[in-house]
Amino acid sequence: MTPALLILILFAASGGWLLHAGQRRWTAAQTDLADRIDRLLPQTQCGRCSLGGCRPYAEALARNEADINQCPPGGEVTMRALANLLAREPKPIDPRYGVADAPRTVAWIDEERCIGCAKCILACPVDAIVGAPRFMHTVLVDECNGCELCIPPCPVDCIVMQPLPKPAQRAEPERL
Repeated sequence: MTPALLILILFAASGGWLLHAGQRRWTAAQTDLADRIDRLLPQTQCGRCSLGGCRPYAEALARNEADINQCPPGGEVTMRALANLLAREPKPIDPRYGVADAPRTVAWIDEERCIGCAKCILACPVDAIVGAPRFMHTVLVDECNGCELCIPPCPVDCIVMQPLPKPAQRAEPERL
């Protein structure tokens, strides 16, 4: 009876070790794939994909729990790159997640109405809003990704989205 018990324990231990090794290899392969997917994404961290940001979306794609057409900021270019990497058929961006290739907008804070609550600062995923509590806040246009995550927490509705301003044109120097 003892030799049979020892053989059973040996089989159970080796089976457990094989399962553990296989899981580690599978997890490493998923992490590598998630890294490659994440490099293709626009890194706006807007959460429009409904997954909270680019890395969670990449991980969901690696686990085959999300579709390749959930990233409006990346548009068709990103969707096609994801389709190519994951060997899936390209498909249009799903309108439930937003409009793809829409004109870029940035947040603008109405200085007259801002009460300095700082809720917008906490909501901004890219630190594009600067200010201090009880003082007016402003948006760093070059940093704003247009995700609109700062709008819902604003208690006085002083934030609106506006088209991205065109770069200032340099005036030609006068010639003598």
